[in-house]
Amino acid sequence: MEAVVRLIRRVLTGTVLVVAAATVGGVPSGASAAAESAVRVDVDARAGLAKVGDVALGVNHAIWDSQLGTPAVADLLGDAGVRMVRYPGGSYADIYHWKDHTAPGGYVAPDTDFDTFMAGARRTGAQPMIIANYGTGTAQEAADWVRYANVTKGYGAKYWTIGNENYGNGHYGSAWEADDHADKSPKEYAAHVVAYAQAMKAVDPTIKIGAVLTMPGNWPDGIVGAGDEGTWNQEVLTRAGAAIDFVDVHWYPGGSTPAEALTKTAHIQDAAYLLRQQIRSYAGDAADRIKISMTETNVDVGRNTQPGALFLADVYSGLLEQGVFTVHWWNVHNGLGTVSEVAGHTDYGDYGLLSSGNCNADNTVCQPPMNTPFAPYYALSLMGSFARTGDQFIGTGTDDASVSAHAVRRANGDLAVLLINKDPSASRSITVNYNGFTPASGAPAVSSVGNGDDAISTGASGSATGQTLAPYEIKLVTLHPAAPNAAGPKAPAQPAATVTDRTATISWPSAGAGLKYEVYRQNGGISEQLGETTATSLTVRNLEPGRRYTVNVLARDAAGRQSPSSLPVTFTTGTPASSSCTVKFRDTNDWGNGYVGSIDITNNAAAPVNGWTLTYTWPTAWQTVSSGWSATWEQTARTVRVTSDGSLAAGATATVGFVGAYSGPNVLPTAFTLNGTVCTSV
Repeated sequence: MEAVVRLIRRVLTGTVLVVAAATVGGVPSGASAAAESAVRVDVDARAGLAKVGDVALGVNHAIWDSQLGTPAVADLLGDAGVRMVRYPGGSYADIYHWKDHTAPGGYVAPDTDFDTFMAGARRTGAQPMIIANYGTGTAQEAADWVRYANVTKGYGAKYWTIGNENYGNGHYGSAWEADDHADKSPKEYAAHVVAYAQAMKAVDPTIKIGAVLTMPGNWPDGIVGAGDEGTWNQEVLTRAGAAIDFVDVHWYPGGSTPAEALTKTAHIQDAAYLLRQQIRSYAGDAADRIKISMTETNVDVGRNTQPGALFLADVYSGLLEQGVFTVHWWNVHNGLGTVSEVAGHTDYGDYGLLSSGNCNADNTVCQPPMNTPFAPYYALSLMGSFARTGDQFIGTGTDDASVSAHAVRRANGDLAVLLINKDPSASRSITVNYNGFTPASGAPAVSSVGNGDDAISTGASGSATGQTLAPYEIKLVTLHPAAPNAAGPKAPAQPAATVTDRTATISWPSAGAGLKYEVYRQNGGISEQLGETTATSLTVRNLEPGRRYTVNVLARDAAGRQSPSSLPVTFTTGTPASSSCTVKFRDTNDWGNGYVGSIDITNNAAAPVNGWTLTYTWPTAWQTVSSGWSATWEQTARTVRVTSDGSLAAGATATVGFVGAYSGPNVLPTAFTLNGTVCTSV
């Protein structure tokens, strides 16, 4: 039966069940490590990021999993700090009918119905994330489910998404998601999202409705389908934004080796930025209240071994600090995939956190006994100790790309720092520098999990400023402040920003009488103070056009006591309102990892420009010009120069084109100079 289940899963769950075919080598546990390298890590309590909510850590359950809701599994998830569980399981959601607990064309395990799921969720101490059937269901069926859950049973199920990966219904070519609608466009999906939301909220107006979007930088982001007016995200947000409370995205960033997969977390900040830009641009007045959930993520290699654990700790932290309100691993159990050796240990190619205990067809390879935790489970358990409800993530920086650092500030004044060594063969000697925080002396509490470990180690070791990370180790360091946490001002509310090309006016509500406010710009774990004032606004000058800034506000009272950091505001400066040149940059035809681009350059001066060079900088390191025309194109690092020896008459426009490529979120440039003059961008 298990083989049948695996076959059905591969057919119906699409990208979730793609398995790595290559054997990936690594350094065996206990092998000689390379020389230890010194790394500087900066932790800045003044650089506040998002706060941890009550459903931050999540996982996926599935109705084909015979262990769904069992006490053993519920307790393992609860022990790991899981606070949200998703049901009924990825693409199965679009064939699942809750009333009779059937999924035509798929396998449903015994004792996995909704009430069993809810019993397990309650034992775990987790809230549900329920997927209403869009592909083969109706708005009435979804509304009836809300009535049963929250009126009949009193479960108080708050979060409901409409469908799963519905852009995979064939509209863009690839088809893995069930969809019985004749029209498979985002316009049709958006119309049904509105209808579902109205029907479901008529039963319980307190629920939150989520719509399926695609993660920026991942297919089909950027693609405009036949007959559509915009991309999937644009169409759904424009047409259904007023009806939803959150958007739901998935992220399988790929990577053919563990080393490549572990670099992908560098995409998170830009992807979250672009997604929020899309929400603000297309969702209208609803934009400010629409939140983001990430309900599926995993890796292609090292799923059950330490690379999967490193990725989980890094991606959960990275997404939560950017304000994603819940992050879910795919999934609890999944079954044996392609077996390989990764970092000296057997990897079963299994997307599950826990072993399914099954074997391959000829019984030559078997997983550990049922419910044995894989390496990512221990990383999730560390996350449960690290990111607790009410904590605030704060800024960090590191001078070594092989080391990731994340930190939170607790309400009692403690700091917790999560350190991740992505190098499989060399240790790292970490020196931690603190800004806005003075740690107590003595050895701090440390929890860690290393390559091949089957438990989390705990104890006091190292110092607040010095730790050693073994190859592929994750370490959580918890620190007390040197002085008791004396009551000081409360954190100011999140500021707002009004920008020009070179200025930003930062404003915030008063946090109380007699306070001085300090405004900081985040800068890799060492914030730059932009100014201070007793007023509730500050104008910052001499900024760079077209540049992104993240700013926090802190309050200080007459006794010198400093408040915790505000939540951040992120903004991008504009370009001059008037200039001797105007530039229009367009992505005219996108295919998901590249596009045809067009740039219109207009000479606004009274005299012609004889010979010109247009210069701009890509916002990320993964954007390039593949080829260009109508001028000479040159890229050095991230800087692009477009040169012509032709003449651009007064009032004339020259158009140049190029083929661009990207392997992550495609943040388009907004600032351009023509012969050294900053142009107006339109």
